[in-house]
Amino acid sequence: MNNPAVIQLRLPRSIKDAVARLAKEDGVSMNQMIATAVAEKVAVLDATSIFEERAKRADYAWFDRIMNRKGGEPPRAGDELPEGYKRRR
Repeated sequence: MNNPAVIQLRLPRSIKDAVARLAKEDGVSMNQMIATAVAEKVAVLDATSIFEERAKRADYAWFDRIMNRKGGEPPRAGDELPEGYKRRR
């Protein structure tokens, strides 16, 4: 880590105890466990915003043309859309 920031963190005792237990089981420090958890959350939120932005640029007419073209194979068992599914546009 280059130039780490130091913060004071207040956690409920139950969360702190769980972090301590999981860090010990994983063989890492509590600091590393918390830093990894925060990094994972940041990655999820960043990915969500990227997917939302890409969805805004989607060309659904083009998608429908591709999906409705002749040929191809029907969905395999388990790949069908759920009953009552409505695509957001």
